[in-house]
Amino acid sequence: MLRHPLPEPEAVPSQPFPGWESVSQLPIRDNGERLVPMSLAPPPIKVFPAYARLGIPGAVPECFVREGVYRALLAAARALPEGIGLVILDGWRPWRVQQYLFDTLHEAIHLHHPEFDEEQLLERTREFVSLPSRDPAAPSPHLTGGAVDVTLCDADGLPLDMGTLFDEALPASHSDHFERLEAPSQQQHRARDNRRLLYQVMTEQGFTNLPSEWWHYDLGDQLWAHYGGHAEAFYGPAELDTIENRWRRQLG
Repeated sequence: MLRHPLPEPEAVPSQPFPGWESVSQLPIRDNGERLVPMSLAPPPIKVFPAYARLGIPGAVPECFVREGVYRALLAAARALPEGIGLVILDGWRPWRVQQYLFDTLHEAIHLHHPEFDEEQLLERTREFVSLPSRDPAAPSPHLTGGAVDVTLCDADGLPLDMGTLFDEALPASHSDHFERLEAPSQQQHRARDNRRLLYQVMTEQGFTNLPSEWWHYDLGDQLWAHYGGHAEAFYGPAELDTIENRWRRQLG
């Protein structure tokens, strides 16, 4: 497929971190789309289920997303310049994995900042990991299948320099970090441009970005509704189509 050259990517805009109380109050009208595995997608998409590869308890060795997200990710990947691919690192996330990530980051921050009270610990933890929630009215974004973690790679499949690694809980992971530097180094300039390219192709397909994480994008969930100015979300909590669930439906 012939890819047309993209215009020079614009700066990643600065946005406030989400007010989670407001986000959780947005209504959800789930459209019933199924979860599908991203490993079905053709190039230029690559799938690297990061949490399973890291051995996190309960992580699944696949990246599942809602069908609409699947098609939007494929469109975003096809809009990239020749020789650049889109790597899917995580999608639908079991609740127990969300709990594990929250607990381990909370503990790490506590060890580094023993002076923080619980409110400060919670605020810092939620900067990078949302509260584990199976509440149908306020689910964790990754539990919906509408949240994805992505990066870019070169023609050989090696990740491009984005300035920080995936899931690094650092201020430099904020999406606009390199936009705010007055005199970026050559390496920082390259990372800034890579983030701009990722932001451009993702937002052109309707995704919104979580400002604290350059890798996190949403479509259809409450975060997407919040940042996109939509009245409601269309993805709520989702479950994998296990054989047990099939039998329950068939015999119910």
